[in-house]
Amino acid sequence: MMRLMVYSHDGFGLGNIRRMLAICTHLLRSIPDLSILIVSGSPMLQSFRLPRGLDYIKLPCLNRGASGELSAKYLGTTTDETVTLRSQLILSAIANFKPNVFLVDKKPYGMRNELQTSLDYLQAKLPETELVLLLRDILDHPDVTIADWQKQGYYEAIQRFYDRILVVGSAEIFDVCQEYQFPPAVAEKVQFCGYIRKEPGEKNPALIRQELQLQPEESLVLVTPGGGEDGYHLINTYLLGLSCLPSAPQFRSLIICGPEMPLEQQKTLAEKASRYPQVQMGEFTDDLISYMAAADAVVSMSGYNTVCEILSLGKQAIVVPRIKPSQEQWLRAERLAARGLLEAIHPDHLTPEGLMRLLLHLLDAPRQAVRLPAIDLFALPRIAQTLRTVLVKQGCLSVQSLIQNPRSALKTLPKLGDRNPPINRRPLFSARLPSF
Repeated sequence: MMRLMVYSHDGFGLGNIRRMLAICTHLLRSIPDLSILIVSGSPMLQSFRLPRGLDYIKLPCLNRGASGELSAKYLGTTTDETVTLRSQLILSAIANFKPNVFLVDKKPYGMRNELQTSLDYLQAKLPETELVLLLRDILDHPDVTIADWQKQGYYEAIQRFYDRILVVGSAEIFDVCQEYQFPPAVAEKVQFCGYIRKEPGEKNPALIRQELQLQPEESLVLVTPGGGEDGYHLINTYLLGLSCLPSAPQFRSLIICGPEMPLEQQKTLAEKASRYPQVQMGEFTDDLISYMAAADAVVSMSGYNTVCEILSLGKQAIVVPRIKPSQEQWLRAERLAARGLLEAIHPDHLTPEGLMRLLLHLLDAPRQAVRLPAIDLFALPRIAQTLRTVLVKQGCLSVQSLIQNPRSALKTLPKLGDRNPPINRRPLFSARLPSF
């Protein structure tokens, strides 16, 4: 049995854990006899479907507010006490699980250097363990990231501890080696994998539209701020935009607030939404992509996972990125918009009238005329191929076992132009989204 351990710190929103779960699910389908242990601080991990072969250790939550400062989210402990507890839990998991590969999300030393002890232990006691750093396409503005990486000693950490860096993005969109001034010893460890193609959802779009009681001539707009912790402004602006329309809209709106949105804000938005019969609202679904597939247009923030879902489905979308405490979402939105892959509105320029005007323009475009440019969505099979190569090198996986396991074959790579794969028709399980 081969063992992969995954670290996902999760100090804000759902982005990190959703990305790592997508990777883990694909790996379990691609690599025979693989066992995965995730250590994560995500408060929502238990709400997602977890594939067979994966288990997790829940770390005490740390919360990164709008200021970027960390604090214990639920425990009445100091930040230092919480980090120490998390660090010891991670070290204990490594010492007992003894992973063949340790996959670290984004921060080479972890949140507040909580991985330092574990990295030293791996180097001294488990030197055969492959250490892999996973970076999303964009971390933050280059000036901020370079200064932070220099301050935290991340360049040196990668040179000392890590065997490779996998970037789930495209150098054509954002070249982290150049943008973040990676030293040659770091840059040579980088592999660009492309963006993550999201798998088809659990439910057929036609069935969802039927359940939402849409008429054939009606369009559906999905509004989602991701985790929702800072999504109030986007949804409120959208609802205000509906009030600006001269007549009842010829489209329906499905708003998913996100499980991290404060309850008082949810209640306020629900009260406002109740004034519009064409609007339906829910809190959370672990099958958001099914609802996105059923929609004619998407209004969202521009977190990595949401953007990958939009790109995977080839949906027309308007994104309003978060700009604090990180510029990551705006940089992503700006660069993808420049390539014609979506429409982007800077939050400082977001108005109800402007949002509705752009949305109506998208909805009026003939559906058959919409064709988005191609983008590299091969991240999952490339990551799987890289880890298979590592495991074969370690002697944990034989070439013969790969041949006998057709799911791991490279012929399963998706085609760049394949934007609408067949929909999985399994029944929907929705943790918090009410029936409509």
